[in-house]
Amino acid sequence: MRKTFLVHLLMLLFVSGLALGQEKNILQKLEEIAIIDQKVMMPMRDGVRLATDIYRPKTDQKVPIIFSRTPYNFNSYRDGQLVTRTLETAYEAVQRGYAYVVQNERGRFFSEGEWDILGTPLTDGYDAFSWMAAQPWSNGKIGTIGCSSTAEWQMAVAAMNHPAHAAMIPQAFGAGVGKVGPYVEQGNWYRGGAGQMLFTAWLYSTQHDPMAPKLPEGIQQEDLLRLQRFYDMAPRYPAVDWSKALSHLPIQDIIKNVGGPMGIYEEMITRKPNDPKWYEGGLYHDHMDIGVPSYWFVSWYDVSASPNIALFNHVRENAKDPEVRDNQYLVIAPTLHCAFTRATENTIVGERSMGDARLPYNDMTYGWFDFWLKGDQNQSPGKMPRVTYFTMGSNKWQTSDTWPPKEAVMTTYFLNSAGKANSRLGDGVLGAKKAGRDNPDTFTYDPMNPVTSYGGNVCCTGNAVQGGAFDQQEMELRNDILVYTSEPLTEGIEVSGFIEAKLFLSSDVKDTDLTIKLIDVYPDGKAYNLDETIQRVRYREGYEKEVWMEKGKVYEVNMTPMSTSNYFEKGHRIRIEISSSNFPRFDRNMNTGGNTYDETTGIVATNTIHHSSKYPSSVSLPIIRK
Repeated sequence: MRKTFLVHLLMLLFVSGLALGQEKNILQKLEEIAIIDQKVMMPMRDGVRLATDIYRPKTDQKVPIIFSRTPYNFNSYRDGQLVTRTLETAYEAVQRGYAYVVQNERGRFFSEGEWDILGTPLTDGYDAFSWMAAQPWSNGKIGTIGCSSTAEWQMAVAAMNHPAHAAMIPQAFGAGVGKVGPYVEQGNWYRGGAGQMLFTAWLYSTQHDPMAPKLPEGIQQEDLLRLQRFYDMAPRYPAVDWSKALSHLPIQDIIKNVGGPMGIYEEMITRKPNDPKWYEGGLYHDHMDIGVPSYWFVSWYDVSASPNIALFNHVRENAKDPEVRDNQYLVIAPTLHCAFTRATENTIVGERSMGDARLPYNDMTYGWFDFWLKGDQNQSPGKMPRVTYFTMGSNKWQTSDTWPPKEAVMTTYFLNSAGKANSRLGDGVLGAKKAGRDNPDTFTYDPMNPVTSYGGNVCCTGNAVQGGAFDQQEMELRNDILVYTSEPLTEGIEVSGFIEAKLFLSSDVKDTDLTIKLIDVYPDGKAYNLDETIQRVRYREGYEKEVWMEKGKVYEVNMTPMSTSNYFEKGHRIRIEISSSNFPRFDRNMNTGGNTYDETTGIVATNTIHHSSKYPSSVSLPIIRK
């Protein structure tokens, strides 16, 4: 008995030792090949210093730099325990002959200054490039990389065209885009003029309360190196049930209502789409000229797929430098936000299988940097497909020289019914011919009983919305959702590109919202959502002004374009849903014409969608027939 106990004890100690050895091993391995210089306080032009960790090869040769700047915590210790993720990334880069530099944005963790999620000074990126390029170990070439908030500063800084900024890889970079073409997102804060509630949940656990303690300015590196082992500057916020918390009114008090930190949210929530503050700081807008070869990574079920793809097209068409125009590449994966590398042999997104959605992302990343930062001609982008995209339904990767693919033909489907398109049990039809006479479909929208977000192209809302493709059949039983469905397809078709929708609306209120979803309906009735969008009707004539409706008058509303790549098999049907809410992905319109963010009560709207030769409500799909 005692012998057995000792054997088990020795085995336990051995396994525990292995685990500890693995944790120490990555640091030991990194120390063998790298010079590690953590908590370097890099100075900006205004005297603010940004906390920076540098890992560079032990060599006398000058090396290129892979640079990641982030609002997130990359400290090497959490709660006194070594954290290996950044060390593993650094090891991979150093092993390949790169210096890896990671830096916190101003006002974040050990960095000095005040933080503004969408307003970080562009000069911080430029100054960081200048500092790194001037180091004696640098070859003067810098590549930037990151996903989500670690990517979103790159575009606007790339427009400053620093000579050392040689290439970038922005991934899931929606909140970096203010305006591009028809998308006036102001950093994902809006879609079609309606507020996206992801920032409410995200800023609760991200923004620093101005009353929170800070380290003294001018603190020395040796003190930071000691402090980082037991003091990581990361607040621990209590968990919040966002499925309930986001329902609180007014919206501007949601974080306050759950006892969260005060900060930039309380100011930003009051900004309308045309507020001049969106044009200060770190957002990219399409009047800016990007001067950097770029490898863009987008996900179909991310919050920002459409504007991100539009930016890729914009740079290809408008960059002033021909080399920059000709060196824009795009990958579109069938995953959730920043989940590229989590694809598996059977990738499930929501409830729908995408099959094998894997790609060799590591090789793709370093191949890109090897060419632009090292001059490795074997990695020439000319050998790459311009666009690599995943088509759902057929579950396969495809390539194209353009987006949409040149073979895609915009095909218009018109809405029709006998006036009872309410729910999937109604008579709504999607067909090739315009309706002859107007038999409009009417529904009521009560902001106190909105249509619940179910799946979708989302991120960052905690437990309030689970992203991805989900069967919408039960949701489609609501009478405040209009459902229009095609006949079963006699042949399979691929829909790849931007989806445009034009709706004709009348209402008994001065302002309301219109929402739309594109659905793939299976022969057994399963109805999987592909993309969705919204339009706040007051902004139907542009985001620089608010134009109210008159009771009973019919208005043309052009929806912000959606996008997808999906193969509708023979026997499947194409469906769209129309309503006036998709909550809590988007905030609720109170139908009053008020500010929305400070309203606590709303009124019920009676909304009518018209479809006839005079009012040709329609959706246009980019169809490829094979």
